[in-house]
Amino acid sequence: MSRRTTQHRPRSIRTRAIVLHQHDFAEADRLLVLFTPVLGKVRAVAKGVRRITSRKAGHLEQYQLTDLLLARGRDLYVVTQAEVINPFREIREDLTRVSYVSYCLELLDQFAIEDEEAQPVLFNFLVEALTWLETTPDLALTTRYFELSLLNHMGYRPELEVCVQCGKTIAPEDQYFSVTDGGVVCPSDGPTLGGAVPLSLAALKVLRFLQRSPYESLKKLKLKDAVTHELETLMQRYVSA
Repeated sequence: MSRRTTQHRPRSIRTRAIVLHQHDFAEADRLLVLFTPVLGKVRAVAKGVRRITSRKAGHLEQYQLTDLLLARGRDLYVVTQAEVINPFREIREDLTRVSYVSYCLELLDQFAIEDEEAQPVLFNFLVEALTWLETTPDLALTTRYFELSLLNHMGYRPELEVCVQCGKTIAPEDQYFSVTDGGVVCPSDGPTLGGAVPLSLAALKVLRFLQRSPYESLKKLKLKDAVTHELETLMQRYVSA
């Protein structure tokens, strides 16, 4: 059955793509990890792209939205055509933005699997997120929004409304958070639950706001440095668990 399915797959596929990672490959080639709406995450080789004469080189950089024509090879797809749609130039010219975008792409790469399944919703979210990160004045807050949105897309939405231990509605006070159990723990259960860390009411309010609000609403938020640091520490623990 699988052999018949493979035979009916098209030999060439045109798709938009974001390069998540790239590595030198062979003498003049480059191995690309792509995220596409048509195939999800997929690996492809860009042959001869490291040569000075290559016309595809400038169209296959990270942080760019590119239109690609991919040919199905024996083990990898092969990039036969490439044309930049949006270079996201403001990202590439700002090293701080590059570091935040690199983190976000790495995070998506960790969550996504290579199964050649169409991922149009997640792909459109990624393109939208790159637009946010290109222009936002608050990279840390936008990155927290990206993390929570990605977790929601991938089925790992943290529970922020009820205690994940006893099920009681969370009261407006300082709480705890359990990475293992995936959400907030009330003050009664938190101290006795191994691995639960304190979560301030201010940080909880921000997490809830980010989880249920459209991105445009972030313009209203001005966070204290302590809350920004608390959220960064908590979310990095959660996404890396």
